Amino acid sequence: MSLNDTEGKNSELPGRDFTGKFNALSGVSVPKGRSKRILRNHESRLFIVQVFLSCSLISITFIAVTFNKLNTLPELYKLLLIVSILLLIIIYPMLGVYRQSLKLSTMVYRVTMAWLVTIAILIAIGFLTKTSEYYSREIIITWFVVVALLQIPLLKFNNYAASIYRKRYTKPIPSLVVGLGRTARYLTYKINRNYWMPDVVIGMVNGLQDTVPSDVENDLSAPLLGKLDNINEIIDKYQIKRIYVSLPLRLAAKVEELNDYLVDFHVDVIWVLDLSDWKLLNHSVREVAGIPIICLNESPVMVSRVMISIKHFTDKLISVVMLVLLAPLLVITAIAVKITSPGPILFKQQRNGYDGSVIYIWKFRSMRVHEDSEVKQATKDDLRITKLGAFLRRSSIDELPQLFNVLQGSMSLVGPRPHAIAHNHYYSARISTYMVRHRIKPGITGLAQINGCRGETETIDKMQRRVDYDLQYINNWSLWEDYRILLKTPLSLLSKDIY
Repeated sequence: MSLNDTEGKNSELPGRDFTGKFNALSGVSVPKGRSKRILRNHESRLFIVQVFLSCSLISITFIAVTFNKLNTLPELYKLLLIVSILLLIIIYPMLGVYRQSLKLSTMVYRVTMAWLVTIAILIAIGFLTKTSEYYSREIIITWFVVVALLQIPLLKFNNYAASIYRKRYTKPIPSLVVGLGRTARYLTYKINRNYWMPDVVIGMVNGLQDTVPSDVENDLSAPLLGKLDNINEIIDKYQIKRIYVSLPLRLAAKVEELNDYLVDFHVDVIWVLDLSDWKLLNHSVREVAGIPIICLNESPVMVSRVMISIKHFTDKLISVVMLVLLAPLLVITAIAVKITSPGPILFKQQRNGYDGSVIYIWKFRSMRVHEDSEVKQATKDDLRITKLGAFLRRSSIDELPQLFNVLQGSMSLVGPRPHAIAHNHYYSARISTYMVRHRIKPGITGLAQINGCRGETETIDKMQRRVDYDLQYINNWSLWEDYRILLKTPLSLLSKDIY
């Protein structure tokens, strides 16, 4: 199995020549034999075996449970079994069930979640088609439970059988990594630790023809075998069968030259794009019409539209529940603000929201009404802050009206904290990636806040640290991360540096 092994085959529709149609419209001629897909998935025999065993498991258990109860297999039950198999073939690969992992617990989690999703879809289909009443609840529930329990030992058996097969019948593939950069060093380390890959990196080659710094040489997990000048000797000496070329993108011409040179050496050549020094956001590799495209900078809103929609729906649902539960606190706070100092109860300020759009956020007023035209951050012993306001800010109660912003759709429960527009102008001129924070909706709380980045940012370094956390959140966004941040937020309120 190569590094690019995936589960399943390409999903292009048969009998449809889109390439020819495109060529006719655009006037671009493609040389004969070059209309083949550039980006192709590698097929895996292990994948086929795993799919077969999974389908066999749900089929055998379903037939056994049904015959035990009815002594026959009615037509409707056969239809349910066929639908279940089709769902399994789609859902299991999509949720990574057949993606190999060193941790059995990870694979158990994947297969359990995939089966639960399959069950949920079957129940939904039964409800929408009004056919659920035709099936025995005892049979269906027993089947669900038995499959859930048997999938785990089957998974263990798959792992064991695959390991035996690889040890006895799979020959190691002597491999070479060209390049000594961070990506090349990391790739070498991961390949040699990957139990499921037959590749063994024998050594590395200096692709830049420069002197290798001592810190880089000490970080190599495979021996340095030489330079590009003597790569032919290295291939012959170590019987290399696969070469990973990991050079910076600016050396693409050298990669092309090396590939042309290696054509007659009977070795696989794999180009590993080294983007380690680039500023990336949600980077990924996808394909359009079989052409590989590298996404360097994308918002999670575009990458995970379904999950983002679930996030926004969950935000509003939780906001409604919190507003109902916190209604007494909100009323008491509003009365306290009105009694303790003259002025409005709520404070409204312009901030930048998603994609830099201007939004208004709401807070309980924590300062005395003042005429300062310049927006200034609150500081320690700030004379503008009222006594009640100091408590509201320290406990973050002043932020609770932003639950209405969440209901309105201009904010989320979790995301980068929105700053005053004047502060955005100031910091964006001093921190290069500052405005990237706006590639997702701002939040009431965020990763930076639960890691102690709250309160005054009197130095650029403090704001840089906050921005780094925000970028980490955007790059690794997931629903589970949101829930984790929400659960940890109450503990972050114990910080003493909030004023």
